[in-house]
Amino acid sequence: MQEINKENKEVRQIDVEQIDLEKLKEKIAENPSLLPYAHTVGGVVIKPEDQGRIKANALEAMYQQTDMQMDQIYKQIQLLAEQAKTINTRKAISERVYQAEMRFEPLIGKTYYLYERHEKADVLSLIAPNEWGRSKKYDFCLATIRLLADHTWEVLDVFDK
Repeated sequence: MQEINKENKEVRQIDVEQIDLEKLKEKIAENPSLLPYAHTVGGVVIKPEDQGRIKANALEAMYQQTDMQMDQIYKQIQLLAEQAKTINTRKAISERVYQAEMRFEPLIGKTYYLYERHEKADVLSLIAPNEWGRSKKYDFCLATIRLLADHTWEVLDVFDK
């Protein structure tokens, strides 16, 4: 084998027998990609990371994400509670409507008024509270309601005593 010296352009013979392969193996990594540092001069600089900072940032992001999800769940709970309250009110009014005195057949989509009479059954009427004038027959208007196609009652307005 030959070696060329670039300075004086001489060709020199290399004795392969004198090369210690075991010593060269000590200077070369078998798996350089697994080293925790750059194995060549032009290699990427590997700096140890601040594990405390990384964990703190991850923990802060986790808290922010879980707080956002908890807020969303809380809003959903509030909405469900409001819906349950509305359904409960609708159920109570509907029960009173079907127990009330009706002197006509209610039509789907029409608005009616549920009145309370003193010591007598409730009354379903076509007349609104402001349309009675002086001849008020009933003690109190409980609700303004509308008959739906499935024969349940939509509560449009509930009046407080």
